Amino acid sequence: GVDDPGLYDFYNDYFTYPLYKDESQTFYTALGTRKLAISTWNPIKMFRGMRNMSKRLSKKNISGNYKGEGIVQGGIIIFDAAGKARFAYREETGSEVPVEDIVAVVKELRKEGKSQIS
Repeated sequence: GVDDPGLYDFYNDYFTYPLYKDESQTFYTALGTRKLAISTWNPIKMFRGMRNMSKRLSKKNISGNYKGEGIVQGGIIIFDAAGKARFAYREETGSEVPVEDIVAVVKELRKEGKSQIS
């Protein structure tokens, strides 16, 4: 079970697949131990960036919350059947996750897995 309130909400509302909570932050460290940073001090760019991100989240029916660690930047690591990391994506706040790239990697790993079985 998921015991962290933020993870619990994420699991129930958006991702009902098994979750792994990285208590020792091994994956976080592998992704560069990054935290949210301000990329510009231009107030107009900051406003536009926040507005655009808010619109994208709203369009996808995703609401924010104040649970958990809000400034930690994570990402996605995809492993092959042998447990070797084959793909990593480092979260960039405000940017879309490269879904097409992730799907392509998963398809390629599935092909590799099937060819090893035959």
